[in-house]
Amino acid sequence: MLYWLLYEKLLPYFGPFRLFGAVTFRTAFAALTALMVSLILGPWMIRKLREWSFGQFIREEGPKSHQSKAGTPTMGGLLIIISIVVPTLLWANLRNVYVWVAMLGLLSFAAIGFEDDYTKVKKRRNLGLTSRQKFGLQVLATMLIGAVLLVLHARGQYDTQINVPFFKQFHPDLLISSWLTNPWTYVAAFVPFYFFMILVIVGSSNAVNLTDGLDGLATGLMIIAAGAMTVLAYTSGHREFAQYLDLVRLPGASELTIFCAAMTGASLGFLWFNAHPAEVFMGDVGALGLGGAMGTVAVLIKQEVLLLFIGGVYVIELMSVVLQVASFKLRGKRIFLMAPLHHHFEQLGWRESKVIVRFWIAGLVMALFSLATLKLR
Repeated sequence: MLYWLLYEKLLPYFGPFRLFGAVTFRTAFAALTALMVSLILGPWMIRKLREWSFGQFIREEGPKSHQSKAGTPTMGGLLIIISIVVPTLLWANLRNVYVWVAMLGLLSFAAIGFEDDYTKVKKRRNLGLTSRQKFGLQVLATMLIGAVLLVLHARGQYDTQINVPFFKQFHPDLLISSWLTNPWTYVAAFVPFYFFMILVIVGSSNAVNLTDGLDGLATGLMIIAAGAMTVLAYTSGHREFAQYLDLVRLPGASELTIFCAAMTGASLGFLWFNAHPAEVFMGDVGALGLGGAMGTVAVLIKQEVLLLFIGGVYVIELMSVVLQVASFKLRGKRIFLMAPLHHHFEQLGWRESKVIVRFWIAGLVMALFSLATLKLR
């Protein structure tokens, strides 16, 4: 909105407005705007959530120390979503289609999380949507995003190839183009693309959701991951950087740096209230929304594989649950004292604050390693 008004409309009348055409300038102000929106709206929203009795219900089988958190306002993720959407609308070039695809990923998954949270509050228990319902809605949202990307691909605005860390010239294509000419194999040509999309976006969304079990844990990791995605979005959309690093370039993707910066600023502002001891929890509306947005951006900038390292702690948390469930069903034994992994360390006697900070450190190391791989190719 401000880009259109100040840069496109008023620039001929006031030359200094050319500054608003710079992506780096708008990225910085998007992050600051998101931070300020979160800090200003936070106290009001927490108060309203308390008035509406939107309190968190703690599962009985979880750590006993968490029972004292029962009743803490949840659905604070609404604050994060607002703090991302407002700066994006203000500072991004809204003619850029990639911005709207990223917003679609954020809002569609946040809507699923909202329904899950509201169901929990309405039924006054720690069970909202069933696993099948939630997964089915996530798959539908991902297929909608995929359909939009395929339309963009047909217009030459999106590339179905992906970047692979450490392999400079290896860019596998997820769309089997040779099968599109044969009516018998036409549908099958899209299977790898949609399967990979579901794996990345749904996996990212659920990984963030499972990590959101300690005060500020998922939020702090999101600041790190979103910051790394901001750098990657800028390099993927920058002609010289993309060429130098041999990345699959997406012209116009640099506008996604504004969206990612808003995610960083919004998460930083939310951490002010979510830090231990938390005044508010993000709930599924925040966790699913942030995870869906992160996965969507990774797909847009062709860094789906690198997302495994950027969100390394999220992936480890997700895998700890998968391994725990698989081991118990196949062998009748548990691998961890409790899953997700952060609860395992709590059961070992680690204080909650120690688990959080050490997981943040691990997340920072993985994010820095991810950025280093851009050159180690």
